[in-house]
Amino acid sequence: MSVVVSILEWSIPGGMLAVVAVGLFELARHKRRKRRGTPITATYINEVTAMFYGTKRMELDHRDAVEMLREEDAQGAPPRSRVDLDKGVAQLRMENGRREL
Repeated sequence: MSVVVSILEWSIPGGMLAVVAVGLFELARHKRRKRRGTPITATYINEVTAMFYGTKRMELDHRDAVEMLREEDAQGAPPRSRVDLDKGVAQLRMENGRREL
């Protein structure tokens, strides 16, 4: 019975030590190459936090949903140029406000 108790006692500290070790490995690997994406340790911490806080799960689901949406040009500033293919005209707006055709 004491083996089971010892395993249970060391599960949380051992898990945290494993997360720190993997995090240090990822830092060393990240310095050598440019890698994009979410690190493994961040994913692990997010999932553990989501187990205890329901709002974290909602945040992660929302983040995944927003990541799938595409950005429209209309969402930002007005475009600096306009191209009308029917008329064959292109308008380019310069920085000082002049228009050139």
